[in-house]
Amino acid sequence: MTDTSESRWAIAIHGGAGSMTPETMDAAGAQAHEAALGVALDAGTAVLKAGGSALDAVCAAVSALEDDPHFNAGRGAVFTYHGTNELDAAVMEGATRGAGAVCGVTHTRNPVNLARTVMEKSPHVFLSGAGAEEFAREQGVEQVDPDWFATEARWQQLQELKAKKLGWFDAGLKYGTVGAVAVDASGHVAAATSTGGLTGKRWGRIGDSPLIGAGTYADDRAAAVSCTGSGEQFIRAAVAHEICARMRLGGEGPQAATEAVLGEVGAMGGVGGVIYVTPAGETGFAFTTPGMFRGRADSEGRREVGIFG
Repeated sequence: MTDTSESRWAIAIHGGAGSMTPETMDAAGAQAHEAALGVALDAGTAVLKAGGSALDAVCAAVSALEDDPHFNAGRGAVFTYHGTNELDAAVMEGATRGAGAVCGVTHTRNPVNLARTVMEKSPHVFLSGAGAEEFAREQGVEQVDPDWFATEARWQQLQELKAKKLGWFDAGLKYGTVGAVAVDASGHVAAATSTGGLTGKRWGRIGDSPLIGAGTYADDRAAAVSCTGSGEQFIRAAVAHEICARMRLGGEGPQAATEAVLGEVGAMGGVGGVIYVTPAGETGFAFTTPGMFRGRADSEGRREVGIFG
């Protein structure tokens, strides 16, 4: 790759929206999460600074978040009701609207890399469960023992949910999905999202994260979008595609479109957050929860991470 550090690029990441406030998260916890966000942001930034593609950048950033147990994706993913970790991810690039997604995987270390492999090496967009893992093994995507994903803190969350009989699944506003969006020096956008889903999820439940158009979407004619939140409502509102459609067909700006669609989610009883980037390099976010783990950087020198509203 050639150095194109003078060219315009931008990236935004998230580590989930939820009930985080300065009162519920101590300073040490906030610093640890901000440091983890910084590592992922720098991984994506390094790709773009070196002239790499937006797709490479979002996969690098999301892989870093998947490997960090602070977030509900990859290592540190939440447990299903039956005590397993079942992972979902999607990627999309805006030039051709190529996309790949996987759900219910249990052995793939970085589901985002498998989603990309589905996009690039298969005739399909979406693979699930055992079939997705068979494809992963055939393609040489790194596999791990399921114990790799398990952490004590997530296990205790499941036990608490069961003990309190809180309902079908965790409704406590802990949407730890991770994601990234980027635009590269060529003006192409890409998005990637990865998640462990909801604590205590049952029956093979799948949320919005791996669904193209719901939790993940990228289109060079509008923007790249990655979502986090109450997946059922995000699916019903087709949030990521709806934001892009309002921009492309309705002429709305990205922030106005994002806030309007989150309003529709709210009317359905859902909450969450969105990050976006446009081909012109504009990044932004919006969320209807008390906090969202987030960060962004660009070729103009911006680099910031945040948690609270």
